[in-house]
Amino acid sequence: MADVYPWQATLWQQLAGRTQHAHAYLLHGPAGIGKRALAERLMALLLCKSPVDLQPCGQCKSCHLLAAGSHPDNYVLEPEEDGKAIKVDQVRALVNFVVQTAQLGGRKVILLEPTEAMNLNAANALLKSLEEPSGDTVLLLISHQPSRLLPTIRSRCVQQACPLPSEAMSLQWLSAALPDCSEQDIRELLYLAAGSPLAATRLHAQGVREQRALVVDGVKKLHKQQVSASQLAEGWKDVPLPLLFDWFCDWAQLILRYQLTQDERGARPHGHGQGRAVPGAEGGATEGAEYSGMAAPAAPESAGQCQPQPCAASRSLAGAVGKPAWTGLESTPRHDFRNHA
Repeated sequence: MADVYPWQATLWQQLAGRTQHAHAYLLHGPAGIGKRALAERLMALLLCKSPVDLQPCGQCKSCHLLAAGSHPDNYVLEPEEDGKAIKVDQVRALVNFVVQTAQLGGRKVILLEPTEAMNLNAANALLKSLEEPSGDTVLLLISHQPSRLLPTIRSRCVQQACPLPSEAMSLQWLSAALPDCSEQDIRELLYLAAGSPLAATRLHAQGVREQRALVVDGVKKLHKQQVSASQLAEGWKDVPLPLLFDWFCDWAQLILRYQLTQDERGARPHGHGQGRAVPGAEGGATEGAEYSGMAAPAAPESAGQCQPQPCAASRSLAGAVGKPAWTGLESTPRHDFRNHA
């Protein structure tokens, strides 16, 4: 049974302490902050026959069945494959479950994640169950991107924001979770994970820091014409493409910000330390991004000359990876390609 995380303590007290529960909750927030753990704990509490101090007892028949994955009044709906949509047939099976009587005589609890994975037909099929659930049924919907949901879905749920933990709390938790990492490594992982501590642990397990160092080194060599773009693309074949796009968009934003402001502090990611040299930047220039691994080029002489253009190395690299490395300056949210809550 999943435990709630330290940064969820206040939110847990609010949810678990309710004397009457809503028929549907929408738990939303960035990926990698523990929404799934919170939902699973709440599900266990709602199904428990003998809760103790706002916690499931872990001893009753209902708790044992849930732990074994065989609780008849519990239903979990997810995409059949990672990254795929939740289909209308899956939702229809869920609706059939909703109209049944609870076999243990208590509540029925449904967990759906991620809610935005439902296609339009699936979302419409769920609406009636959200509006008029059968019997004592509680639906727990998890969303990493609530703006993608139908307004009618959102309006039928009690919307509960699950905010990011503070940087201090994240660093403290990560220090315990990753005891072999230095404070500098942990700070870098947290930056790469956009402040999501659980995502930071997954990035660490994937070797993302090493992959990023490989990319930074490759860009330096490309800038110095020590390698070709095709050689670089071959060397990066094991680096997930969404990560490459995200890093290049991030670096491009920081470079543009520096060119526009000529202020290294303005180009520094908030809450982090000193910058380091950019791959290919001359004269040891920094962009103030200790964790981005890149620094801004020399600033233009005047604001009117701020016309950033992709360098030859960037154009060559773009042709190798198949998409302009300097485009997409809106920056793909880092958590978009990291699964789970």
